[in-house]
Amino acid sequence: MPSPPSPRLALLTLTALGVVYGDIGTSPLYAVKEAFGHVYGLEPTRLNVYGILSLIVWALVLIVSVKYVTFVLRADNRGEGGSLALLALIFPRRTPGGADGGRHRGFWLVALALFATSLLFGEGIITPAMSVLGAMEGLEVASPALHPLIVPLTIAIIVALFAVQQQGTDRMGKAFGPIMLVWFVTIGALGAIEIAREPQILAALDPRYAVRFFVENRTAGFLALGAVVLVITGGEALYADMGHFGRQPIRLAWLGLVMPALLLNYFGQGALLLRDPSAAANPFFRLAPSWFLYPLLAIATAAAVVASQAMISGSFSIARQAIQLGFIPRMDIRHTSGTEEGQIYIPEVNVALGVGCVLIVLAFRSTSALGAAYGIAVTGTMAITSVLFYVVARLRFRWSFAQAASLAGAFLLVDLAFFGANIVKVANGGWVPLLLGIVFFTSMTTWKRGRAILQQKLLDATLPLDLFLADIRASAPHRVRGTAVVMTSTADGVPPVLLHHLKHNQVLHQQVVLLSVVTDDRPDVPGAERVQLSELGEGFYRVIAHYGFMQTPDVTDILTRARALGLTWRANEVTYMLGRERLLTSGPGKMARWRKRLFVIMARNARTATEFFGLPSNRVVELGTQIEL
Repeated sequence: MPSPPSPRLALLTLTALGVVYGDIGTSPLYAVKEAFGHVYGLEPTRLNVYGILSLIVWALVLIVSVKYVTFVLRADNRGEGGSLALLALIFPRRTPGGADGGRHRGFWLVALALFATSLLFGEGIITPAMSVLGAMEGLEVASPALHPLIVPLTIAIIVALFAVQQQGTDRMGKAFGPIMLVWFVTIGALGAIEIAREPQILAALDPRYAVRFFVENRTAGFLALGAVVLVITGGEALYADMGHFGRQPIRLAWLGLVMPALLLNYFGQGALLLRDPSAAANPFFRLAPSWFLYPLLAIATAAAVVASQAMISGSFSIARQAIQLGFIPRMDIRHTSGTEEGQIYIPEVNVALGVGCVLIVLAFRSTSALGAAYGIAVTGTMAITSVLFYVVARLRFRWSFAQAASLAGAFLLVDLAFFGANIVKVANGGWVPLLLGIVFFTSMTTWKRGRAILQQKLLDATLPLDLFLADIRASAPHRVRGTAVVMTSTADGVPPVLLHHLKHNQVLHQQVVLLSVVTDDRPDVPGAERVQLSELGEGFYRVIAHYGFMQTPDVTDILTRARALGLTWRANEVTYMLGRERLLTSGPGKMARWRKRLFVIMARNARTATEFFGLPSNRVVELGTQIEL
């Protein structure tokens, strides 16, 4: 008999229930309703109900239970998930597409991972709108006269949700976990009651009903996958949020509560449709007896608020990965938990998601109108994950071609079927996630390319260290008391900011530390491995600090660790030297002019190095230089 989970595991599982499973857990609010809505023209006949339920069951089993819970969660980069974590597994400690890996293949894999990340950001905007609108539409079941309140109440709830994000996923998860526990128990019980009235509905577990559904309905049956896909929205959040809670709590919550409750509710809705086809207008809320309708509406509203949390938390995690890997500018990253490194809050991302979500609600105003946009974002991300998982299985798991291709190919076939059923609705709202994906993708590739060009120009202006030290010995410049910490993005040579300082001020500090922060391909670097110290002579030292892509650098902590390795310094005698580049777009064209302008705008709005590295602002000296891109 298995031992009960430890108190910490139980708490993490409950917290994961609130943060990870809100999105997929609230799909019963709208999935079955959309399948039998006016878009697909399906009547709630016995064959159609059995067919849709069979598709729902096997979508949950194959995509969530098998693909994500069983296999994709194994492809973690030291605990972290998401498309960028997969990318780091594929290209460890080297430039994607370098000489050892095939430049052409590398380019497309990086492009796919970045576009999946872009779609996931777009999903973070769409998810709160879809979930909260789905709950608020229950007002129409209670009273059609309340219809005008749906959009205003949805916006008010969304604004409040984003306003409390700064409290952190740890605090919110502890509050949201019990809410979702009540939600899953409630929807499971409502479904079980209806199943008891029509137990023959359980025959829909047979996948042959899904096949018959396609044969009978043909094109309409295939397009109905655009509604079925709504039951797996949030599946990608299981992987993206893995760093917040770990693999085991996520699996335990899914298999122990979430999946059973969802299946009970979906089958309960199907049983209700067999008994009362008119319930197709909103089968979820029609499951409730009249006396329980308003309590259910309150629980659904609370659960819809929680549902938005999965993609919001995932967006924070992915944004930090993108910052550390050099795909987006520096932002304000705030840690919200003293024990869980992955639990963070990024104000800039929060504001962008919140504003975008409100605009989406105002533009679409209903779950039916928003369904196409939601489906493309979800299925596009999942399809790319299947491709990247194949590469990881071959390179890191050492699977044979037959093993990796058969499994990933099966996943991809299912993903593309769902994607194909949604892509036909581009004109009806599907363009939204594609547009968002293109905008985010263009921004990330522009920033990466611009930083590479800027880095090369700075490297070209860097003086070899041996020549510089020889000149110091020969000229013996005046030395002043204290330590100068020179921040440099290159771990070789002498940075231009130090050369400018010596040229204009004609002095050097008694001790000069050349400090470089390097982002490794792993999510975190242990403290014992973080700092390397080298003595260069003439009072010069080089410090190289290694951080994972899920960690935030702290220069004070770096210097404290360097002290333990032999570097002597006093806090009140340290001066931090930074270069501030003024970027000009008039240089020869390594990038298109419009991309140069976009890069300059992003650079001007990036968080300053002083803030990002936690430097004391009253001890920072910045020297400016002009650089033509």
